[in-house]
Amino acid sequence: MDTLTIRPMALADCERVAEIRVTGRRHAYRGLMPQADLDGLSVEADAESRRAHFTRPDDPTTHLVAERAGQVVGWASTGPYRDGRTLTRDAELYALYADPAHLGTGVGRALLAEALARSTAHPRMLLWVLRDTRAPRFYERAGFRPDGAEDGMSVPEVRYVRCQLRCC
Repeated sequence: MDTLTIRPMALADCERVAEIRVTGRRHAYRGLMPQADLDGLSVEADAESRRAHFTRPDDPTTHLVAERAGQVVGWASTGPYRDGRTLTRDAELYALYADPAHLGTGVGRALLAEALARSTAHPRMLLWVLRDTRAPRFYERAGFRPDGAEDGMSVPEVRYVRCQLRCC
């Protein structure tokens, strides 16, 4: 298998990241979300949203991509944890997607490791996952634990946390 490289996302990666996000959602959320919602996801709309978000000068978000053999195969996004509209001292993993064709090849683990490494100044990293996916097990293996917070009615989400500092 070719070497996996994690690097900062570039504007030119927006289309490929959108493809990964859309195919990743359709794969991970099949049977959990209404199929019409998944079918309605648009790579073009997502790419446009990525470009607009990516080019905001005041955006505190870090975007990373995983690249193998010159092709982007995964994407992660982190930034300050959002408590409503307030940004906190904690970090949040906003999203992590691997191309479904590359699941189980270390893409997600490598992206998560780099996201954690870039967030060590924050006391904790938090994230939200859909309860009935494979994601909870993935994050638990990486040291995250549910903290009791839940959200969502028809598609339950659970918040996970990992302490970054020894004092947590």
